[in-house]
Amino acid sequence: MSEMITADLVDLDLSADTKEAAARALAERMIAQGRVTDLDGFLADVAAREAQMPTGLDGGIGIPHCRSEHVTEPTLAFGRSAVGIDFGAPDGPADLIFLIAAPAGADDAHLTILSSLARQLMDEDFKAALRTATDAGATAALIRGDEPEPTPEPTTEPESTPEPTTEPESTTEPEPRPEPETAPAAPAAKFKIVAVTSCPTGIAHTYMAAESLEKAGRDAGDVEVLVETQGSAGFTRLAPEAIAGADGVIFAHDVPVREKDRFAGKPTVDVGVKAGINRPAELIGEVREKAARGETTSGAASTTPVDRAGDAGDGYGTKLRKWLMSGVSYMVPFVAAGGLLIALGFAIGGYTINKAPSVAEHFVWTQTDSWAALLFQVGSVAFAFLVPVLAGFIAYGMADRPGLVPGFVGGSIALTINAGFLGGLAAGLIAGGVVMAIQKVNVPPVLRGIMPVVVIPLISSAVVGFLMFLVIGKPIASLQRALTDWLNSLSGANAIILGIILGLMMCFDLGGPLNKVAYAFAVGGLANPTEGSLKVMAAVMAAGMVPPLAMALATTVRGRLFTKTERENGKAAWVLGASFITEGAIPFAAADPLRVIPASMAGGAVTGALSMAFGCTLRAPHGGIFVVPLIGNPFLYLIAIAAGVCVSTALVVILKGMRKPAPQGGADGAGDAPAQKGQEPKIPVAA
Repeated sequence: MSEMITADLVDLDLSADTKEAAARALAERMIAQGRVTDLDGFLADVAAREAQMPTGLDGGIGIPHCRSEHVTEPTLAFGRSAVGIDFGAPDGPADLIFLIAAPAGADDAHLTILSSLARQLMDEDFKAALRTATDAGATAALIRGDEPEPTPEPTTEPESTPEPTTEPESTTEPEPRPEPETAPAAPAAKFKIVAVTSCPTGIAHTYMAAESLEKAGRDAGDVEVLVETQGSAGFTRLAPEAIAGADGVIFAHDVPVREKDRFAGKPTVDVGVKAGINRPAELIGEVREKAARGETTSGAASTTPVDRAGDAGDGYGTKLRKWLMSGVSYMVPFVAAGGLLIALGFAIGGYTINKAPSVAEHFVWTQTDSWAALLFQVGSVAFAFLVPVLAGFIAYGMADRPGLVPGFVGGSIALTINAGFLGGLAAGLIAGGVVMAIQKVNVPPVLRGIMPVVVIPLISSAVVGFLMFLVIGKPIASLQRALTDWLNSLSGANAIILGIILGLMMCFDLGGPLNKVAYAFAVGGLANPTEGSLKVMAAVMAAGMVPPLAMALATTVRGRLFTKTERENGKAAWVLGASFITEGAIPFAAADPLRVIPASMAGGAVTGALSMAFGCTLRAPHGGIFVVPLIGNPFLYLIAIAAGVCVSTALVVILKGMRKPAPQGGADGAGDAPAQKGQEPKIPVAA
């Protein structure tokens, strides 16, 4: 592997004044070295990571970083700014900026190298040396941790050899002095803390928080801190005896802590990863106070992956969205597998295949209908897990593993009483809430071992079952029936308005939360398919194909309005759009959001409205050209998609054409000039 940072990747006079411009300037150096293959795609990944949590740290440090498929090998680029750049740190702008690029499949060796930099950033001498460095090559060597090249002259070594022989003898005599000093330090009076640190990418913040906590423990003198870093490539568990002997626990994380129940029954502080970096001594003090008061956690933990006092200060609305998205993300594979198998069964055996006898009792190897029935019945079994999995993993997102049992039980009851998709949502939230309430009860130590295995599943399942069967289940089932009847009755203007709304949602954030909400709404209707729910599914799938197809068409008909990289992305967007991968438009939206997103939404709204107006239906929970045989009114369906693509293409071309020319080569540019000079990408970001 080549060196992670070289002199060519160091800029000691970084002229950028925004974090976007700084990331672009450093990324361009990576492009020049062949470390990054797609500038705009890589910067979109950096921006997506930055959107999760600002990467500025106290002490004037900015560490934009990401994993990206556009990175060929682990790479660092360093820039030093004279004016300072705002990366969202509490204490102000950063003058030391590290752009950390890791391949999507970086292995443990790569992560070890990246983590060493993260730990170095906790060293004041290291940062001071970076601020005074004058040579790019020496700076790169400093960051790599290379040993200084100057070595003692060989002629001096022989002359000084007799002297060292005396020195070892003299050093042997003082050695007894440290030994008595070590003896008093041995008492087990040290306060022992185990900690877990993790961040979304597991590259920088994870290891910086670990180093910060360990250093704060050493500075305290009477505190010993052992840290388990849970990077995205895996983690090495703390020894069970270390956890058992710990006096307290610190979770500094922005993704769920894995195997959290190992730390049950300990005084626990649960915060965001940045708190572990910025205020480690304060966290240690909080743990000690809790231990002195005898506060402990019951069950898996009193706090949960998203219900914690992180620096981000998530409100309840944000937490609710995370909980629901947790359920939806685990549900999607069941939807895809089951729904597509059902759709294939219908495509091969016709719409009466759902009345076929069980293939376990009647299967003829040479009959097409038997194979169609097999596909349909396997898909039906997979699809039957949709609501229980949704409910179970909503509860998991709220309360970790103890929420799974009551969540699945509540989801199954929702199916039993015909409460459907809405019942699953309610059951998941109720199950998570019940488990969280039980976890807050301070139970005797003798019961803590059986809490997560026996007590919590038993009590929470009984409570959720009571509420779903006898209290809220029937009202939700009535609401589900009303929603189904409403969808079936949709026609004319009402259906078109719903299609517009769904189209706007699918194209607003291009695969983000709103897109997933619209998708989940459509998929929920497939649990009990009706004519109305099949129309909704078709409208959602059609609208989701519009943004990437529109960007592909726009780069084809008016290529001069796009950079060379965007034109290359446009070729891939044809395939992505045809396969219903809305995210194919993200590189365009990241570079020019104020033009690309409104244009995409306009086209999506047109497609959604036309699909509903044409009465198109779809039984598969997926879009793309390969499900066209499963679509009702396929010709009109394709017309709806084509109309939306044309609207989005025309609008984005008009909006980009109205842009004022840039001073050096113009924003619109011709040929490859914008991509070469770097002007094109900067203007949309400023806009």
